Amino acid sequence: MIIFGSNNNTLSEEFVAAMQGEFKMSMMGELTYFLGLQVKQLKHGTFLNQSKYCFDLLKKFKMEDCKEVATPIATNYLMDADEVGRPVESTKYRRLIGSLLYLTTSRLDIQFGVCFCARFQENPKESHFKAAKRILKYRKGITNVGLWYPCDSNISLNGFSDSDYAGCKLDRKSTSGTCHLLGSSLISWNSKKQACVALSTAEAEYIAAGHGCAQIIWLKHQILDYGVRLSKVPLYCDNTSAINLTKNPIQHSKTKHIEIRHHFIRDHIQKGDCEIKFVKTENQLADLYTNPLAKDRFNKLRTELGILDINNVV
Repeated sequence: MIIFGSNNNTLSEEFVAAMQGEFKMSMMGELTYFLGLQVKQLKHGTFLNQSKYCFDLLKKFKMEDCKEVATPIATNYLMDADEVGRPVESTKYRRLIGSLLYLTTSRLDIQFGVCFCARFQENPKESHFKAAKRILKYRKGITNVGLWYPCDSNISLNGFSDSDYAGCKLDRKSTSGTCHLLGSSLISWNSKKQACVALSTAEAEYIAAGHGCAQIIWLKHQILDYGVRLSKVPLYCDNTSAINLTKNPIQHSKTKHIEIRHHFIRDHIQKGDCEIKFVKTENQLADLYTNPLAKDRFNKLRTELGILDINNVV
């Protein structure tokens, strides 16, 4: 199957004729459903969600009648290896994690919880399985929520980077969280455990900012294909020490242990590709990808990232 889009009917017809001249294929009309992803195209924007896929997932794991919860992961829940916990079937656990990972295609608000649970696939325990099922319980309560891409969004790229510090109880590594918006439309997001152990909060935030900068460089090249050239793309960070590290060209004793590969962000700031700015913690959108959050803050960030109920946009 090939998906293509255009706002020019003549060009679309020419493309269809060219493809049909080379291959045996037929047009299926406007895209509404593709590999579990539902697409609703409206006059003022496009809405993506996976409600049918989620219903099938609940049925698959016999959770159609489960109680709903307000957040995908409890704020006071700190997952560890649970050495004394009762083991569960690893195949079943991995199947659930894989299904949830696919669900993050349109539901990035569960990204942190799913990635956190995915760390325990080798030897899953009952507590891990319970945490993973909680994500499904959360998803059941908001089936009509998905990603909203408005037509009137402007062409301005903004990035957010955040990190927890030593959040993983297994190896004390931190988690980087980044997200990028084109105007008001979320186009990139990530929650990933860092490869090395950070020795301070500033270092953890600095590494996360480097990940955010790398994504900005890639996105700039993609946007350039559409004839849009961007410079000094803002990357918002809520740690002043990490921001100072990006501007300081001198390696002093407190930073010389940081791997060289993380310092490339300085070069791109000097070139004008990226511009790191301070943002208050309460306005840090990437916080959704690094920590379990309380209901009110979770819902606030979810809305600001463009994860909306379809009834509010139709």
